[in-house]
Amino acid sequence: MAVRLANITFDCDDPQRVSAFWSAVLQKPVHPEASEFFCAIDAGAESPNYFFIRVPEAKTVKNRLHLDLETADAASEVARLVELGATHVEDRTEWGHSWSVLTDVEGNEFCVSGPHAQ
Repeated sequence: MAVRLANITFDCDDPQRVSAFWSAVLQKPVHPEASEFFCAIDAGAESPNYFFIRVPEAKTVKNRLHLDLETADAASEVARLVELGATHVEDRTEWGHSWSVLTDVEGNEFCVSGPHAQ
């Protein structure tokens, strides 16, 4: 039986705040049945959905998994994300690729880069 990636789930302290941030990043609405314990963004048939679930423990270490976002204009997108509440951690260049490391409103790491050659 084949499987597909259905959801990307964020453990968080404030699902409404984190889902609002990612809603603005992805330019997709938060599902109207959101609550203080659980929020979701339906990313459409081509992508997994995003779930935000309240958990009692705080984030204490670097993510073992993170999102890599790609855009035509990485510098402008990083500026937009910082305006939305992200923190720009650093810019990196390795293995012939350049990207920016950011954190969301609860400190979850993610990266933004320009298009990569296929």
